[in-house]
Amino acid sequence: MTASHSDSLVVLFGATAGAYGAKLGSDERELILLVWQVVDLPSKKVGTLHKSLVKADNLELSDQCREVSGLTPEGLGKAEPLDRVLQQFIQLVSSDLKVFGRNSYTLCSDGQLLIRQVLHPETSKKNFLLSECFYSFYDLRKEFHTCYPSSAAVKDQTIKTMAEYLGLGTDEAEEDFGVWQVKTMVAIIFSMLSENCDHIFTDPETVKYKYETGPCSKSETVDSETVIRARGLPWQSSDQDIARFFKGLNIAKGGVALCLNAQGRRNGEALVRFVNSEQRDLALERHKHHMGSRYIEVYKATGEEFLKIAGGTSNEVAQFLSKENQVIIRMRGLPFTATQEDVLGFLGPECPVTGGKEGLLFVKYPDGRPTGDAFVLFSCEEYAQNALKKHKEILGKRYIELFRSTAAEVQQVLNRYMSTPLIPTLPTPIIPVIPPPYTIATGSIRDCVRLRGLPYTAGIDDILDFMGDATADIKPHGVHMVLNQQGRPSGDAFIQMKSADKAFMVAQKCHKKMMKDRYVEVFQCSGEEMNFVLMGGTLNRSGLSPPPCKLPCLSPPAYAAFQTAAVIPAEAALYQPQALLPTARTPQASAAAPPAVTYYPAQAAQLYMNYTAYYPSPPVSPTTVGYLAAPPGAVAAAATATHTPLLPQPGALVRMQGLPYNTGMKEILSFFQGYQLHTDSILMLYNFSGQPSGEALVTFPSLDLAKRAVAEKNGQLLGGCCVELLLV
Repeated sequence: MTASHSDSLVVLFGATAGAYGAKLGSDERELILLVWQVVDLPSKKVGTLHKSLVKADNLELSDQCREVSGLTPEGLGKAEPLDRVLQQFIQLVSSDLKVFGRNSYTLCSDGQLLIRQVLHPETSKKNFLLSECFYSFYDLRKEFHTCYPSSAAVKDQTIKTMAEYLGLGTDEAEEDFGVWQVKTMVAIIFSMLSENCDHIFTDPETVKYKYETGPCSKSETVDSETVIRARGLPWQSSDQDIARFFKGLNIAKGGVALCLNAQGRRNGEALVRFVNSEQRDLALERHKHHMGSRYIEVYKATGEEFLKIAGGTSNEVAQFLSKENQVIIRMRGLPFTATQEDVLGFLGPECPVTGGKEGLLFVKYPDGRPTGDAFVLFSCEEYAQNALKKHKEILGKRYIELFRSTAAEVQQVLNRYMSTPLIPTLPTPIIPVIPPPYTIATGSIRDCVRLRGLPYTAGIDDILDFMGDATADIKPHGVHMVLNQQGRPSGDAFIQMKSADKAFMVAQKCHKKMMKDRYVEVFQCSGEEMNFVLMGGTLNRSGLSPPPCKLPCLSPPAYAAFQTAAVIPAEAALYQPQALLPTARTPQASAAAPPAVTYYPAQAAQLYMNYTAYYPSPPVSPTTVGYLAAPPGAVAAAATATHTPLLPQPGALVRMQGLPYNTGMKEILSFFQGYQLHTDSILMLYNFSGQPSGEALVTFPSLDLAKRAVAEKNGQLLGGCCVELLLV
């Protein structure tokens, strides 16, 4: 039992098997000792002093713990586990209170760490609930500083410095570890209760019982000293999972913002806003603590970053999120013709939506076109769980993905789609830009490094983070991702360094360093070896193996230095079909070595954003990047000059949308069996991360055949996905 103003305090001290003092709880080590004593404030009397050892799952003790506490693994092995010790704690405190005729109490600890950084995180991981008394406590250091303002700052206080300030003559060596600390804390409290101070304990610290969801407006002011960035989260993590990781710390209402990548999917990062800077600083101490089997990195972030992710301005969204304590589910892949009635019917009576139609929010483009995404509110966890069981069930001809979401994700998705530019008319057609001759690297100087074993989800940013301080020594446009024959990440990358010495240092420093959940091998190599692999050859212990082919349409694109001034905005990332249908190659032209064709994305001004791949060319989607514009007449001229087609042959172009991300050319050929297609007819499209975009361009021999394919195949399933065909 607790109260805002209690008659009794329970002075509590604890220790873990690891760090002690200011770093208590920072190493995730388990609790091994609890010592406590009841203090009756009105009578200024104390109850029995209790000391209890705790049996940890891991009985290995740090050197500091052995030295300070004098405890041994053998002694701890005979103790009770934490859940039983806490039950005994509640029973013994209740018995001591009865002696004084009291029925309410509040804990009093030396600082915040024992309660917030040890007890709450550990019990959360071990899946048992703490008693109500552990959600309210007095911080003796803060109370002491309030009573004695001329004493040292709160963060510099210890039990010993407080005792010395009061001139208390206690000898730490005379008492067992933990006993001295509790007795000294009790003596300090009695000094604060004396007539000279007459201190009253009235304003305890509180720990939030649960995380509260809620919207965030872009007009809010967010203190940068209250925000952190968590990195390395499992992709399926919800805001409640993140709140549980920070259990014991008070997160602001609506303070968890899951970050999305360019494709609208979670990227394993989140921004978290705490109620004050003190809570934020404690959160930073959980750097590399574990969520399941993954360790989570925790860094400082800014209020501006948080608002960019979580802030919103839409009245529709604000109204949708105004219903508090709701579970939010995101639906993805809805048919564009789906109505509110369709969605409610899909969910069924076993998972009623809060407010019926008012609990649905369809995500749309600025012109009102549906995106295929929607958010749904449920009043309780049971209804949400019933909805999640419908993951990948069919609505219309499409399977629907369902997963947990957050208020911040709602804002982020809406902000992203609503900021999509509208173009009333088609811009001038795009053309391939013919760069001046440029060699990625040459010679036998070993000024490059090869990264092998990268996670397939790794992008440029991940590699730069992996390189750390060595990124300053990378040559401009010196990061080259290698894609396999299906155009997917191969797990390899090459990096050009400014010198052989820099390459050697990187290889020594980063070899077998972890990226996400995989270790990455780093080898020093030469530019010649790098070029061989980028051309399709292999590099192993046996030496170099030549590329499988030297056909012009399979050779890697050359990369020239990006000309920032010539890049047009992303608004121009549309194209006309004739720009993708060049004239057929002549035998004479094919025999000559053609200059490479390079596509320049709108983000090309960024230093490390060029990918290298020899399958396919280009390795990114023409509809997801910006291009250089040119007069219509230049299209044919460019195609004639290069003799290197964007698509292998002329004909009628069909765009495929909604493909499974693991679709390859073989599956597409099977899908169009009987339509006179071959591998050169298909161009898979990729996003900036080198990942499949779920789209492809297919060239048919004639317009009639293309129209027949669209009429017969549109809406059919390929690998469980409903594929849309568009004649472009």
